[in-house]
Amino acid sequence: MSIVSSLFWGFIFLNSALAVFTVFKEKERDIAAIWAWLLVIILLPGFGFIIYLFLGRKISRESIFDLQSQEKIGMPQLVESQKKLIESENLDVPESAYQDKTFEMVRLFLESNEAVLTKGNKVEIISDGTEKFERLIEDINKAQHHVHVTYYIFRGDEIGLRLLNALEEKAKQGVEVKVLYDPVGARVLGKHFFDRLRSCGGDAEPFIGSRFFLINLRLNYRNHRKIVVIDGEVGYTGGFNVGDDYLGLYEDMGYWRDTHLRIEGNGVLSLQTRFLMDWNASAKDRTVDYKEAYFPFSSLKGSTDMQIVSSGPDDEVHAIKKGFIKMISMAKESVYIQTPYFIPDEALMETIKVAILSGIDVKVMIPNKPDHPFIYRATLSYAEELISSGAEVYIYDNGFLHSKTIVIDGEIVSIGTANFDIRSFRLNFEVNAFIYDRYLAKKQVELFRKDIVDSYLLTKEMIADYSKWEIFKQQFSRLFSPIL
Repeated sequence: MSIVSSLFWGFIFLNSALAVFTVFKEKERDIAAIWAWLLVIILLPGFGFIIYLFLGRKISRESIFDLQSQEKIGMPQLVESQKKLIESENLDVPESAYQDKTFEMVRLFLESNEAVLTKGNKVEIISDGTEKFERLIEDINKAQHHVHVTYYIFRGDEIGLRLLNALEEKAKQGVEVKVLYDPVGARVLGKHFFDRLRSCGGDAEPFIGSRFFLINLRLNYRNHRKIVVIDGEVGYTGGFNVGDDYLGLYEDMGYWRDTHLRIEGNGVLSLQTRFLMDWNASAKDRTVDYKEAYFPFSSLKGSTDMQIVSSGPDDEVHAIKKGFIKMISMAKESVYIQTPYFIPDEALMETIKVAILSGIDVKVMIPNKPDHPFIYRATLSYAEELISSGAEVYIYDNGFLHSKTIVIDGEIVSIGTANFDIRSFRLNFEVNAFIYDRYLAKKQVELFRKDIVDSYLLTKEMIADYSKWEIFKQQFSRLFSPIL
């Protein structure tokens, strides 16, 4: 054997040995993710370690401590009082079978996420990007005390500059303006993009890491949350980021179909808590303390009861995923899911299959085009598995579907930032609203059915016509689904 050949096989052996040692030394990692990372490192000797360095290492204990050590600003006593009401079965929720579902969901999130149930909110579902940004900028223009903003993607295009200008104007007026952005999602912004906002008295900060994303060794842990809080009275959360593509202005993506919420009432205070915790974990030299002006407790604004639930790699509970599992397992008639990425883990997939076998009407809607081709092929693979179990899978054909919703029985609906995928459950920082309101749940069902008109049903016959090459690409992509 030549020296070159010996060195080559020695390198391969050393790479494989180091791969096993490196990946397995990360404690509490999901077994599927372990095998996926081993596959990456072994198939890409040397280069695979570079990928793992930036994308594979778990979030540091220091960062976990910083995130978890922030007190749930503003409502710890309310959490405890609601837990006591749960134990005494005196929590005020609607009647009959709907009461049982709501009661179980509320208890789940109080215990797993300390998510307070807020009652009497006024909540609007917004499904069009132009409407969302018009309403948002209008509300920002009315701000008197503060505007707190978190977005995963923030572009410096027309709508991005328009939003930034609105924030700068409020900062000039003495309104507190804080912007928290993800260094990966905002990577296209120039390093001076927020300088004028700062000079006007506002503040902007990257989420727990360097604003230079290429040197951030925690690239895989992204703040995927979208939160805006205005004077503690109006809040926004959902799927829309900041960019002209979310207005349907990118020709290759077409119309952007998404779902967002505008909230008035005490549900906004839960969004405020989440924002301030994230801000304090990121801007360690400019942390903020509790202020009454951040948490103006309001009288009833509407009739919607809701919980704001967050999850991320700093918390092994995976509360949003557990909420999805609970919703699906409680369904008696129907489960409607919209998501751009459908890559469930084994527990969630089995829960959906059990619902199908129990006679529940399960409908899933995904896009007709990929913004991430590798992920899209894995999505198709899982969707086809559901079809073989008896679900209906619709392909949205009127642009790009980015909506992240699930509704059961026309009674309970979840709308937020979390996709139906392993990344959202384990790697991203997410926030979802779980809404106990028949009117809004039925409205979401109506939106789903309206979208069916602009979709086509993926059938077994269509799947049977796939080429062997297409099937291989789907199965190959699925191998890496735990780390996509």
